[in-house]
Amino acid sequence: MNDGHEKYANENLHAPQPVGANSASPLSVRSLSGILKLPFLLYGIYLFCAGIGMYLTGVFMVLPRYLLGYYQQLTGISEWLVWYSGIPLVLGLVLALFDLLVLFDIKRSPRGLTTRAIANDNVTVALTAYNDEESIAAAVHDFLAHPKVRRVIAVSNNSTDRTLELAAGAGAIGLDELEQGYGHCVFRCLSEAVKFEDTEVVVLCEGDRTFRSIDIDKLLSYAPHADIVNGTRIVETLRERHTQLTTFMFYGNLFVAKLLEAKHLGAGTVTDLGSTYKLCRRTALVELLPKLDKSINLEFNAHFIDSALGGNLTFVECPVTFYARVGQSKGGNVNNWRAFGVGLRMMRGLTFGWSRG
Repeated sequence: MNDGHEKYANENLHAPQPVGANSASPLSVRSLSGILKLPFLLYGIYLFCAGIGMYLTGVFMVLPRYLLGYYQQLTGISEWLVWYSGIPLVLGLVLALFDLLVLFDIKRSPRGLTTRAIANDNVTVALTAYNDEESIAAAVHDFLAHPKVRRVIAVSNNSTDRTLELAAGAGAIGLDELEQGYGHCVFRCLSEAVKFEDTEVVVLCEGDRTFRSIDIDKLLSYAPHADIVNGTRIVETLRERHTQLTTFMFYGNLFVAKLLEAKHLGAGTVTDLGSTYKLCRRTALVELLPKLDKSINLEFNAHFIDSALGGNLTFVECPVTFYARVGQSKGGNVNNWRAFGVGLRMMRGLTFGWSRG
């Protein structure tokens, strides 16, 4: 009896097993993995905002209905908007709570807190510049004076003034990037900086004096914990009172940053997508650069962070000081309307994929 049972058991060990609760097909595993990667919190925020927009639109229709005499024409539309605004509101809350309460622990990086010491904390600084002759020399002198800075690379983005000449005269490695656009300039900066193997970290900044070399020490103190340290301008007491960053830009930037954080739930905390001051490990840049689209213009910083988090690079933010710009702004901070357009392109990029801005 025992021998028969043992033989039957051994034969079953080698028999084909049905797909059931204890075995998953590769297709089902891939499907589950794909579902887990979906940014439910991001979609939930969009739906919730759409519901709020519908509700407020319906409520504010009271003004044309009663003040302009369109009561009959607009009453039905107003009531429809108010009543049915609950659908995207509730669906948005469900998606957000599903991501936060059910999937959050699964989505969080398994690495947890990491500390990887930097053996060589000397720095290569790369400055972007476009018609910055009023500030570039002072910026180069400032960064070269820092004891950790081995060299400064200044890339002029086809400037029409003396930016390139003054940068080289101040001691920088001056280069001219003829392809117009912020993405082309940043990509050239980082590509040139990673060629120097005697420095383990690269600091990216602008040559307009909005950031200063004193914060390199802060960035370096965060560097053991991440591949990329993003300087954030979100701390009120670290910003000069009058900068090109208006109240609208400040909170708009924070909102879009939180959308990107929601997209990569559990991968990092993001508060500033417009900051041009960041520290990157050279090895991380070598891995990241081939994934970047340098044709993206003013929203390139958001594309950079999105690609880094999507590529499983570790990311942390560091509060830095922010000063008034020397000279005229020529980027996304020219005015609120232009900043609004850049913000919309950031949202489009992180939601539907990045394309030329």
